[in-house]
Amino acid sequence: MKILVTGVAGFIGSFVVKSLVKNNIEVVGIDNINDYYDTQLKLDRLGQLGIQDAMSGNKIHTSTSFPDFRFIKAHVEDQQAIRELFACEQFDYVCHLAAQAGVRYSLENPQAYIQSNIDGFLNILEGCRKNKVKHLVYASSSSVYGLNGKVPFSEKDEVSHPVSLYAATKKANELMAHSYSSIYHLPTTGLRFFTVYGPWGRPDMSPFLFIDAILRRNPIRIFNHGKMLRDFTYIDDIVEGIIRIIPTVATPDNAWDSEHPDPATSPAPYRIYNIGNSSPVKLSDYIETIERVIGMEAEKIYLPMQPGDVYQTNADTSLLEKAIGFRPDTSLETGITRTVEWFKEYYHL
Repeated sequence: MKILVTGVAGFIGSFVVKSLVKNNIEVVGIDNINDYYDTQLKLDRLGQLGIQDAMSGNKIHTSTSFPDFRFIKAHVEDQQAIRELFACEQFDYVCHLAAQAGVRYSLENPQAYIQSNIDGFLNILEGCRKNKVKHLVYASSSSVYGLNGKVPFSEKDEVSHPVSLYAATKKANELMAHSYSSIYHLPTTGLRFFTVYGPWGRPDMSPFLFIDAILRRNPIRIFNHGKMLRDFTYIDDIVEGIIRIIPTVATPDNAWDSEHPDPATSPAPYRIYNIGNSSPVKLSDYIETIERVIGMEAEKIYLPMQPGDVYQTNADTSLLEKAIGFRPDTSLETGITRTVEWFKEYYHL
């Protein structure tokens, strides 16, 4: 088995690679190591995977820690590079996690989202189609639920009202994947992630920002006065779900009814799953848990809701549980404790 994982210098991608190679699976990883956030954090994630000198382009790096892992610095939007990669390596499976992330940044730099999330995703689809990949698993997002007020969020819900360009590109990915599943019979599965956190997490996300500010005795900014609800999901649970879904190849739903269409399935080999903790937490309670673990109270600045944000995320994960026999279950206390311990060690605080 040979798997391509994109976005391997990213938070989720680096953990997925480590899990795969520990099970003696051959992995080729790519990442463009852009400067959306601290590139040193990305390089250190790769360092944990035995990849050194990752910034040098046009070079295949073999891990010094995991001989089954090779890394190539590349952009998914580079059509020629992706075409050559697929033709040369002949992957069995693809786990596509590379994307321009962030809701608020999409207000500042929309072109980055079209280039990476739309153009880049098309290149991945084409690579899978032309090289007979058995299953494409890709990252979607809970952001696609947008203005949907029905909770918990179900894959069977209509999601036609995104409130950020980032969310719109993720919904577009699902539509693009369905077209390839339908026309070319390419099995695809989209995973809608719900607020992933943990060690080595993204510094632009609230868990990282809160821990950093409290430990450094800086004030924290709390949007919507802390009344938002988030389905915080620990990284280990997300990775376990991904690892199990990769070999669970999407199949056609023979019971699909065109008069009552189910958005989560299709007569094509296509699936959509929520992957979240199914236990939404009020933002103010999440902050209180961080304060309790650290043993320090934060200075708080309360602000209104920001453009592109949604009031709550809440995952119905029953479909995923039925498909792979797994449901995220790491407690908030446990996840935050592990994250704070890593943060203190990594930043010497």
